[in-house]
Order: sequence, then C-alpha cells, then structure tokens
Amino acid sequence: MTEPTADGISATTPRLGPASFVIRATRVDDFEAVTRLMNLPGFRQGTLRLPYQKAEQTRKWLEGQSADVLNIVAVLDGAVIGQAGLDRHCGRRSHCAGIGMGVHDDHVGKGVGTALMRELVDAADNWLAIRRLELEVYVDNAAGIRLYERFGFEREGIRRAYAFRAGRYVDAIAMARIRE
Repeated sequence: MTEPTADGISATTPRLGPASFVIRATRVDDFEAVTRLMNLPGFRQGTLRLPYQKAEQTRKWLEGQSADVLNIVAVLDGAVIGQAGLDRHCGRRSHCAGIGMGVHDDHVGKGVGTALMRELVDAADNWLAIRRLELEVYVDNAAGIRLYERFGFEREGIRRAYAFRAGRYVDAIAMARIRE
C-alpha cells in the first residue's frame, strides 16, 4: 500500500484506460457518491444491499465506523467508481477480517477491483498484522471469484440459499486467504 498524502489520496495512481483514478480513504462527505454507487444494479447484484438505499443510511454507516474498519474508494475525475472495506474481528478472532467490495457498473473489468483488493491485502499484511481475510461471493460472480483467487483466496465451502436476490435464493462461496 502506498503512503497516503495529507488528504488521504494514494501517492500512486492506478491506470484506467486513458484516464487515471486514485485510491483513497472514504470520507463521510462521500456519502452521496457512495450511495449512488451502491444503488447501481450491477453493484447491488453482488452485495446484500436492498434497492434504493438512502443517502442518510450511508452517511450514518460512514460516521459510525470503528477504528477496526478500513474503508477505501476509487475515484476517477471526482466520481466514486469503486468502494472496498476491511472489517477486523475482535477478541479471539482479532487475527481475522472480513472484506467487501464493489465496482461501478461502467468500470467493471478495468482494473478498479484489482487496485482496491491490492490495497486491502497490503493493509492487512503489512499494517494490520491480519492473518486471515475472509469473504463470501455469489456462485455466479465468476469475475469476482477469479479476482479473489488471484489474490490467494481459496474456496472453503458453499453457503446454500445464502441470500434472496432477484426473486430467488442464491448460493455463495465462502473464501479465505490465510497468510502463513
């Protein structure tokens, strides 16, 4: 993970075609942009979020995050095009953290997810001493599964009827990356 500048923007800039985007810490004043992102059909499809999330809900979520949460966004020309978070567990599971992420519908397949995941894994390994990263991914999210496998996540099992989405129950794969 690169050292952030004073405003929380990454010192290096990932590439996205002819333009570039930056990865930085999510700020509370990003709540409207993050809400727009989370309400996109493709983004929402891969999450547990309900349709029509309100901006106020997002603001409260961002304001209420504990010190054990790392939340980052990818920003292109002032627009949030990706969001990812790492939430450390406590107590006897303090060596573990859950990961969640998503990319703007128009920017899928352009390296945004890879850049976000790279930053989360680097923070976990080099700054937070997290040994186990874990996530759930819907079985039909082939691109997400490939991304996670590239970063060393392994399949641990299927969670049957994990969530109700688009009128039916869908399964999810439990995945984890364990740093030795």
